[in-house]
Amino acid sequence: MINKFFKTIHNKHSRFFRFIFFLRYLFGIFFIAISFFLLIPHFFNYENRAKVFKNYLAEDYDFKISRFEKIEFAALPLPKIQFKNVLVNAGQPAIEMEIKNLVIYPKLLNIYNYENFQSKKIKLKEIKISVDTSEINFLLQRLFDQKNKLLFEDLDLVINDKNESLIQIKNMMFSNFGYKKNTIEGKLLGKKFITEINDKLDNIDFKLINTGININVKFDQKNKQNYSKGILKSKILKTNLKYDFTLKDDTLNIYNLYLRSKNLSLNNESKITFDPFFEIDSKTEIEDFNFKNFKKLDVEKIIEFKKILKKINFKNELIINPKKFSLNQIENFNLRTDIAYGRLNYSKNFIISNISSRCNGSINLLEEYPLLVFDCNISSKNKKNFFKKFGLKTNNENDVFNLKIIGNLNILSKKINLKKILFNENYEASKEDLSYFKETFENIVFDESFLEIFNYKKIKDFIKEFS
Repeated sequence: MINKFFKTIHNKHSRFFRFIFFLRYLFGIFFIAISFFLLIPHFFNYENRAKVFKNYLAEDYDFKISRFEKIEFAALPLPKIQFKNVLVNAGQPAIEMEIKNLVIYPKLLNIYNYENFQSKKIKLKEIKISVDTSEINFLLQRLFDQKNKLLFEDLDLVINDKNESLIQIKNMMFSNFGYKKNTIEGKLLGKKFITEINDKLDNIDFKLINTGININVKFDQKNKQNYSKGILKSKILKTNLKYDFTLKDDTLNIYNLYLRSKNLSLNNESKITFDPFFEIDSKTEIEDFNFKNFKKLDVEKIIEFKKILKKINFKNELIINPKKFSLNQIENFNLRTDIAYGRLNYSKNFIISNISSRCNGSINLLEEYPLLVFDCNISSKNKKNFFKKFGLKTNNENDVFNLKIIGNLNILSKKINLKKILFNENYEASKEDLSYFKETFENIVFDESFLEIFNYKKIKDFIKEFS
């Protein structure tokens, strides 16, 4: 009975089963054919074909291979031709790239046919690039103006100024195709970042992960005769920053800048020149500032970065135009600074309740123990007003007050050297007096950090010693 049942099924469905059995042979033949199609290229001598690939990269990507260690073919997971330990010159003027793996994914028919060779994409893995600040714009153009599919994986980028490192960006990834098109990822200052750029290349979003730093740049005009114009907006924790900019050739102009936070409010205009020298010329106006945060500034830490200070050429005019200041009733404050090759020159003027002060001097920040040289004048038309400002009394109500002090401060060792003190043109401090003033100043005013010498209470206690 059972045999009869199977015989009936076999007679009814024999054609179907024979077709299925035939397909397995067909699939087998197809699999073997594909395997041979992909495996045979392993036996080709790709050293003899390297010229074809080099010409293709030069013509389609403007990548000129000047040196490579070896070239080989791999079939899986996708057919690819790999150059190992490659030195590539990109564009003109050339940017040099050291690449551990340069991978070309050829079109299927080009595995055997090298005439009119074409690829689907190329991948660069473990790349090292070092560029000068003047070459950054050209490098970006090479990335974003590339029409063929290109993927950078694990790129270390070093940006230099006069052959000295300024910025290092590590583990960068970039692709100009796919779901991560025009997205740059990597590490900056040890923190992960992601930069997203739209298809028109006129809107850039930058995020430094887990730091609260977000920056957006929107271009109004871009790459028009080496000219760009746009707006930058950023939020760093609870601080908002916005400014307009123009970039032409090697000059960046920043204007309409405003920065607002709980403790600081300022406006700024700056001109930044990248070539032939990196220079900044800036004017800053502060409208609101929490002086308590000023004391948190670690001057000693700043001085430790001598390599960076050596590279900075920076001119700045700082104006305090208080709207809500109450501390010391500042009416006018102007500070001009000029730093070049580590030497800072300054001139300062301010008025507090009809008391004017003028100081100028310099400091070489590259020295092991930097000396702040100063030449200061403090004057008031009414001596009583001056002493009243510090809560002190004097019997000479109508006397003028003119004080001139010349000397220098050793910021790190907390020492002062007083060379000359003149008061009202009828008193000049003797050596003994200068020694006494020095000791008193170091014990009362300069007993802590450098910024503590601006402590109102300490200045008051110091003046009280001589009132």
